[in-house]
Amino acid sequence: MAATAFVEALARSVRSWCAGATGVRDVAQLSGGASQETWSFVIERPDGDVAAILRRSPPGYGSVSGRAAGLDAEAELMRLAYDAGVPSPRVLHVLTERDGLGDGFLMQKVEGETIPRKILRDELFAAARPKLARQIGTILAGLHGIDSAALPGLRTISSTQEIGLLRDDYRAYDWPRPVFELALRWLADHDPGVSKQITLVHGDFRHGNLIVGPDGVRAVLDWELAHLGDPMEDLGWICVNSWRFGEIDRPVGGLGSREEMFAGYEAAGGHVDAARVKFWEVMGTLRWGIMCCGMMQRFRQGPDHSMERAMIGRRSSETEIDLLRLLAPRG
Repeated sequence: MAATAFVEALARSVRSWCAGATGVRDVAQLSGGASQETWSFVIERPDGDVAAILRRSPPGYGSVSGRAAGLDAEAELMRLAYDAGVPSPRVLHVLTERDGLGDGFLMQKVEGETIPRKILRDELFAAARPKLARQIGTILAGLHGIDSAALPGLRTISSTQEIGLLRDDYRAYDWPRPVFELALRWLADHDPGVSKQITLVHGDFRHGNLIVGPDGVRAVLDWELAHLGDPMEDLGWICVNSWRFGEIDRPVGGLGSREEMFAGYEAAGGHVDAARVKFWEVMGTLRWGIMCCGMMQRFRQGPDHSMERAMIGRRSSETEIDLLRLLAPRG
C-alpha cells in the first residue's frame, strides 16, 4: 500500500470508531519487517488529540513465528492486563477487514523510555532505579494472576517441550558448540517437569519491552510470545545476563537483586520457586544464544547481509560465558 493510500485508510478507520475524530497527522513508521509494522501517529479531535500506536501485519502477510500468539490475541491480552491493573497501553481498536489495513490493533501511546542504557544510567531515572526490581516482581505477579478462563486461545508449553524445541533449533544450524551441548544436558538433567501452577506467561519480559518513566514501569509491551506455562519462566528470563547491559551484579535487568524481585512477587500474592527460576534462567540464556546463532546463519546465507544480524550473531559467544558461570559448581 502506497504511503498516501495508507494514511488515508488509517484516517478513514479512525473516523469510523473514534468519536469526534477528524483525521490523523504525524504518521511515522517506527519499525517494519517482512510481517509486522509499528506506526506512530496522532488522532485529531476537537476536544483533544490522542497520541496512538498501530501494530499491524499488512494485507497478505502473516506471522513468521510459530511461537507468536497473533495480533488479535495480543490485543486481547493487553486489554485483560489493563483491566487487571497491570501497566499496559489501552487498546483503542482491533482492526477488521473493513479497515483495509491488515491484521492488528491500535493503542494509546504511553510516554517513557525503552532504551536500556538510558534507563540504567540517565539521571532522569535515578529515583526509580532502586525500586524497579521489586516493581517488576509485583507486575509479574499481577500478570500471572490474570484469570486463565478469560484468556484467548494460547499454546501451552512445558519445560520438557521447550528443551526439545531448543535442541531441534540448535541441531538445525549444524554449528557444534560444546557449551551449548553442556547446557542442553544440564537442562535435561534438571528438568523440573510440568509446573503445579500453569498461568499466563508473557514470554519476553525484559528491557526493550518495558516503558519506564521517572516514576517506574509504565507499560509492558510486545505480548506476541505469550503462552500458558510455568510462571517462573518470566522471572528467569528477566535475569538473563544479556538483559543486564553491563550491570552484571544486578541480576534483574541490571536494576536489582533476585531477592528484591522475589519480595515484590510474593507481596503481590505470587509464590516463588527459586530452583525453577534458576532453571529458566539457564534455559533463557541458552535460548538467546541459539537465537544469536540463527541471526548469524541468516547473515551468512540470506540475501540481506545486515551488519546488525552479524553483530547480534557474534553475541552467541557471550552467552557461552554466561552459561559456564551459571553451570559452574558452587563451593
